[in-house]
Amino acid sequence: MASVFGRTHVVRPKGTHQATIVWLHGLGDKGSSWSQLLETLPLPNIKWICPTAPTRPVSLFGGFPSTAWFDAVDVSEDAPDDLDGLDATAAHVANLLSTEPADIKLGIGGFSMGAAAALYSATCHILGQYSNRNPYTVNLGCVVGLSGWLPCSRTLKNRMAGSNETGTRAASLPILLCHGSGDEVVPHKFGEKSAHFLRSSGFENLTFKSYDGLGHYTIPEEMDEVCRWLTDKLGLQGS
Repeated sequence: MASVFGRTHVVRPKGTHQATIVWLHGLGDKGSSWSQLLETLPLPNIKWICPTAPTRPVSLFGGFPSTAWFDAVDVSEDAPDDLDGLDATAAHVANLLSTEPADIKLGIGGFSMGAAAALYSATCHILGQYSNRNPYTVNLGCVVGLSGWLPCSRTLKNRMAGSNETGTRAASLPILLCHGSGDEVVPHKFGEKSAHFLRSSGFENLTFKSYDGLGHYTIPEEMDEVCRWLTDKLGLQGS
């Protein structure tokens, strides 16, 4: 069944358009709540695209429908992965980025389940294909994940093995992961494990930031770090 995505909210750059980032909300949320926050950031050269996930039955909620980028039984690395849902979301994000001008740097970010979907998109970029073997053609320049986890971590190393091109792409892709030590929804250890999995799979350009006592939400200090990191990694001017 084709996924029906909700409304997409766009925050236009206030300065010279240098980068476009698709930002994915958390489970049960919508694109508008993040677009309002992202609009306040001192990043005038970034265009933000904030889609809304399809409303679907979610196993974590006993089948109750909610906005979700994919179905989740649990938020641990031992849970089964909804590859169809992950592929559909990654393809939707790639489609949103595919119409951007050729000279614009492209990125994906997200919070919680949105961070998980962003990291899955990163692995599709590295491998050059989705799990269904369809080609992934968008060239990502950065990935940000807040309070999230890495789907399909068990199979990632094996899928990456044997391709020099894959290793080169992984080593050069900048990734920022942030996680609160007091997160009661997606425990901090899942964020740490995800960072470890990615590093050991060849993602060398990865930064992991812990925030003492932070729960499952964002704080100004964390968003300040995101702004600094994006300005540095994307080479933005005037921020």
